[in-house]
Amino acid sequence: MSRLASVDPPPAATSVTTRGSLSPEQLRTGVLLLLVADPDPGAGGEFAESLADHRIETVLCPDGAEALLQIGRLHPDVVLASADLPLVNGATLVQVLRRRANIPVILGIGAADGGEAASALTAGATACVARPYRIREVLPILRAIRPDAIVEAEPPLECGTLRLDPTALEIQVHGQRLHLPPREFRLLQLLMAHANRIVTRDQIREIVWGGGGGDLSNTISVHIRRLRYRLGDDLHDPQIIQTVRGLGYRLVPP
Repeated sequence: MSRLASVDPPPAATSVTTRGSLSPEQLRTGVLLLLVADPDPGAGGEFAESLADHRIETVLCPDGAEALLQIGRLHPDVVLASADLPLVNGATLVQVLRRRANIPVILGIGAADGGEAASALTAGATACVARPYRIREVLPILRAIRPDAIVEAEPPLECGTLRLDPTALEIQVHGQRLHLPPREFRLLQLLMAHANRIVTRDQIREIVWGGGGGDLSNTISVHIRRLRYRLGDDLHDPQIIQTVRGLGYRLVPP
């Protein structure tokens, strides 16, 4: 399989990773590297952080020209490109990559991008997904492309009226879907996995924040309070996420 010729590293693209600034060699070790070409700076953020839980590192480029430069430098496994990319649009990017690098391209389309989507699919795009990107739509495509590089699906957790699907990143409360930011999602996942048992603040700090530097006591308290609010727990007398004074927290299935 031919690849685009390597080029001298250009000025760094806007990158979104949850493992720090990585070299091309580090990015290629044991993970799937996804390059997201999208003019919206919010296209990374929570989406990229969620993908990191599945051993997927994400680099974000703001336009098609920058994407081509970074593809030559990083040799990503997959490219996720917006149809309306500036400088080099999505369909043209697909044509170039299919001709010169044979890298799978997933096209992100909005409500007005039907024509661009048709052109990109004709040019050889692997698939199309809706923008804004949702992990439950993108992850199955990435898993089909590189099943060896993505963590296997985890079974859902069920605690009373709470149901959490780690693979789809979905939560249901009384059958109603609940959206949580990635950090709160991981915090709830940890508490549900240890339902009716104490989860210490040190465990939360290590598992949810990766050890983190500095004192995270107040940060953890804020996230617990937000989680209680979202779950409809009593903020003054919590019944679902209970505080165990001096130790940590315990989730009691509602």
